Amino acid sequence: MSIRPIIRALMVIFALAAPSAGAQTTTADFIQAYAEQLLIGADVEIGGTSIASAHIIPELYQRRSFQPAWTSAARVNELINLIGRALEEGLSAEDYNYSELREFTESFRDDPYNPHLAASFDILLTDGLARYGYHLMFGKVDAASLDQNWNWSRSLDGRDPAAMMQNAIDSDSLETYIHRTLDRGIVYYRMKDALTEYRGLQAGGGWPAVASGPTLKPGMEDERVPVIRRRLVVTRDFDASAESQSRQYDTALQEGVMKFQGRHNLDADGVIGPQTLAAMNVSVDDRIDQIRVNLERIRWIFRDVEDDFVLTNIAAFRVVLVRDREVAWTAKAQVGKYYRQTPVFKSSMKYLQFNPTWTVPPGILSKDIFPRLQRDPGYLAEKNMDVVDRNGKKVDPATIDFSKYTGRNFPYQLVQRPGPTNALGRVKFIFPNHHFVFLHDTPSKSLFGRTERAFSSGCIRVENPFELAELLLGDPAQWNQETMMALLDSEKPKTVFLKEPMTVMMLYGTVGVLDEGVVRFYNDIYKRDARVLKALNGDFEYHVPEGGPEYLRR
Repeated sequence: MSIRPIIRALMVIFALAAPSAGAQTTTADFIQAYAEQLLIGADVEIGGTSIASAHIIPELYQRRSFQPAWTSAARVNELINLIGRALEEGLSAEDYNYSELREFTESFRDDPYNPHLAASFDILLTDGLARYGYHLMFGKVDAASLDQNWNWSRSLDGRDPAAMMQNAIDSDSLETYIHRTLDRGIVYYRMKDALTEYRGLQAGGGWPAVASGPTLKPGMEDERVPVIRRRLVVTRDFDASAESQSRQYDTALQEGVMKFQGRHNLDADGVIGPQTLAAMNVSVDDRIDQIRVNLERIRWIFRDVEDDFVLTNIAAFRVVLVRDREVAWTAKAQVGKYYRQTPVFKSSMKYLQFNPTWTVPPGILSKDIFPRLQRDPGYLAEKNMDVVDRNGKKVDPATIDFSKYTGRNFPYQLVQRPGPTNALGRVKFIFPNHHFVFLHDTPSKSLFGRTERAFSSGCIRVENPFELAELLLGDPAQWNQETMMALLDSEKPKTVFLKEPMTVMMLYGTVGVLDEGVVRFYNDIYKRDARVLKALNGDFEYHVPEGGPEYLRR
């Protein structure tokens, strides 16, 4: 749709509120009229797009006495070019008035002295910057709308959005200002590089599909082997100089397959079975979308991350301790099963408990333990469990008719005594939350040998938990491996508080980028990527961050 008929119609409307006959209507007059319409809650459309920054625009232009904000042609061109490159952030330029701004640029070039056109262009530029900045700061998708457990802040942290906008417009470089103001961290920029890399692969035609067939093992011959070589060359898992048309699955190709398997969190055994074949045949378009989804996830949290924290990446089955924004320690983790998913949330760890007891949560009691207990009265003795009443006193199980109850109306608690077979192992890391989720040791250590480790009822089982305990307590003279083992031998519960609370984050990321720029993909074990992608590809929506003034109209 051409903007010229819209401009003419708007000029008639604005003429009703224009100065008296004989007075010249200025650009400032039209800007003021736009701002006042937004202030009273009216929908304002320019060039076919609805102005989203209904609160920031009136405030910014009032401070300027309604004079145009975009007085530098260099800043105008930079903004339009920057928005045009939004795909580098995994975003869509059309969310930020890109087509309308380009059309206005042509119209303004043809009619540079038209005050209404100048005002419309100025407002549209400001709205485009506000939209773009909002998405870079908070993400396009409202995470809380997808997950009721989400509790990261969307606050502006007391910053004045109108002042931020004005500072951006007045800066020597919008891109530099955004980079400096929104320092999203090395992980984000590595992910951006991965997106650029895979868009390059897309532009080159992607990679060939590998036909289905029987499992391939090293030493076998198969007509698919040359295709597999070409497939792995594209993603640099296999050296192009070693490429050949041989049907023989040789040692060189085996190394490439194992590299590919490692990058896709598969068993790196060199055997090309159904899972490896399926990963090879995920299209480059789908991998680009996967990276875009995870860029968005970083935008959700980067403002609300401290320098020190413990992070569990649920999809990667990994726990990481970060000190001063650097990885200080990492270990394998076991996470919740698909039907007992580990929730995504943020909390604060305050203490550890050695030789913990385990009070069976209501859900596990009802669904798992009580049915077994009714079938096998000896189950409690086998699992070293006590029955405890509401006053904390032990009750003799022989005095209870378990057939009278279900797990939901059972008036007692089951408490597992400390020891090597305790479900929590020998140490647990406590951060209060209503999910009854925490990090802990486990007697099921053999499961750490699996590549995918979704085995728990929602809590995070940590490999080498005493290394983490020693690092968190930060007092090697008192708390080291030797002193902790002596304490464990006593089998007496012991609570130890951290010197300072430690932030704990449960996150879900299906893409990671290593220091060397190697991109790793993880299986979407809880099937969460699709909802994020749908919202990311959807129409622009208005959200209001908690705290402070509204940034964009809802």
